[in-house]
Amino acid sequence: MLIIVALLGLSLAVGVQGQTADLIIENARVYTVNTAQPQARAVAVKGARILAVGDDLAKYAGPATRRMDLHGATVVPGLIDSHGHMRGLGALLQSKDLRHVATVAEIVAYVKTQAAQAGPGEWVTGRNWDQTNWGGQFPAAADLDRATTGHPAFLTRVDGHAGWANTKALQLAGITDQTPDPPGGKIMRDAQGHATGILIDRAQGLVRAKIPPATYAQIKQQLELAARECARLGLTEVHDAGVSAEDLRAYRELIAERNLPVRVWAMIGGDGPLWREYLKKKGPEIGEQLTVRAIKLYGDGALGSRGAALWQPYSDDKGNAGLLITSKEQIEKVAREAAAHGFQVCTHAIGDRANRTVLDAYAAALGGRNDKRFRVEHAQVISLPDFQKFKDYSILPSMQATHATSDMRWAEKRLGPDRIAGSYAWQRFLKMGIPVANGSDFPVEEPNPMLGFYASFTRQDASGQPPEGWVPDQRMTRAEALQSWTLSGAYAAFEEKIKGSIEPGKLADFVVLDRDIMQVPARDVLGTQVKMTVLGGKVVYERK
Repeated sequence: MLIIVALLGLSLAVGVQGQTADLIIENARVYTVNTAQPQARAVAVKGARILAVGDDLAKYAGPATRRMDLHGATVVPGLIDSHGHMRGLGALLQSKDLRHVATVAEIVAYVKTQAAQAGPGEWVTGRNWDQTNWGGQFPAAADLDRATTGHPAFLTRVDGHAGWANTKALQLAGITDQTPDPPGGKIMRDAQGHATGILIDRAQGLVRAKIPPATYAQIKQQLELAARECARLGLTEVHDAGVSAEDLRAYRELIAERNLPVRVWAMIGGDGPLWREYLKKKGPEIGEQLTVRAIKLYGDGALGSRGAALWQPYSDDKGNAGLLITSKEQIEKVAREAAAHGFQVCTHAIGDRANRTVLDAYAAALGGRNDKRFRVEHAQVISLPDFQKFKDYSILPSMQATHATSDMRWAEKRLGPDRIAGSYAWQRFLKMGIPVANGSDFPVEEPNPMLGFYASFTRQDASGQPPEGWVPDQRMTRAEALQSWTLSGAYAAFEEKIKGSIEPGKLADFVVLDRDIMQVPARDVLGTQVKMTVLGGKVVYERK
């Protein structure tokens, strides 16, 4: 009987008997991401936990129970973005997003406006320019000089791995034509050897070191803005990829003030004083709203700015094979420390050379163990034999579906047809039994998880192109896509026993949507609106 019910997608009332719920949502279409009970019509909540799941939960109602008739609305587990940058999102919400700007002239006009409003000598900054929007040619300092010569200006590329400085900023940073490339970075130069104003990866640090850091009040405001935006979009947890001590202080204060409407699983930003402090504590910090149990490292740069480390040169830049930012030896050292103290390592790796370097460093540190769930963030371009290394050591790919649909315009030009076979290869992982934790990498991509869910099962852009999807054999099913945004994200954080699916005993994190994303035509998914976000049994966002 139980087998027949599961196969039909029906549900039995499963829960803790003899208890009264604080909240019951009913008359809903609930996708639980629980294979034992895949669908239901009602969910009962007691405190912060799910009490029961089924079709008719009236027996759990008492005089004080709040009952909500959802009139057939769709409910899914709280969505987990497994790789985002909260402060970056908050800062972007306070400024103009340059992501879709199609000309250098439009950006110059924006910078001119910002400079006119700035105080004497104040920096002008911005984010998300993308040279592929105007034909692929990198801009130059001279372009920004048309906007301002009295203010230093520095704009970050959409992937965060390249920066665009004006002459004033270059001068303040001491960058001349003779300045050598720093380790893990590149100062772009023209045919005459002059610095152009474009700085790749760690070369950006030469300028960033001169920009006044954000104040603590600004950091806290940015994190709160980002958290509220995430709750509005149906995210109940974000894996914040690279936090500082100030970030953690702000998160704790926001939690104490009840102003943080999401859960945060934090990765410490690199091998520095904060990492050393946590190692001395001999273990991770695990809480219901803030967990610190991982460190974020960088293996290489990004594909869009040609900083991703490849074995062979770029197909469209024959003298360039990208940059390794952190050595295998350094990654292995940190991985050994993490394994000994109960932490995960999450290393950014995009190019095939960077992925192999990270995998080999992890393998050496793990010494045959496969229970640490170390992660590769992005895992975009992988040599085909290296997929087995993920399997052998239970290394998890944390991938972002919209990276594929953003990059497909130019990825094959960068890589050539042979390397595409191991690129953005979600199904290769899934068919090997390796969970894929999905995310957005916001503000590199937009934070709306519906865009990533749609990209996961279509591999199309918002206009439905290409008709069959880009490299369609790597598409996920809708069920796989939903799991990648929920239970797989929880698994990637060692949290699958307390979140990621709607079942009794787990945290009552779920989202109410205005349409059935598992059934509607694919393009209709893009217009999905979040009606309500529930975190620990409490409504943290409700659309008016």
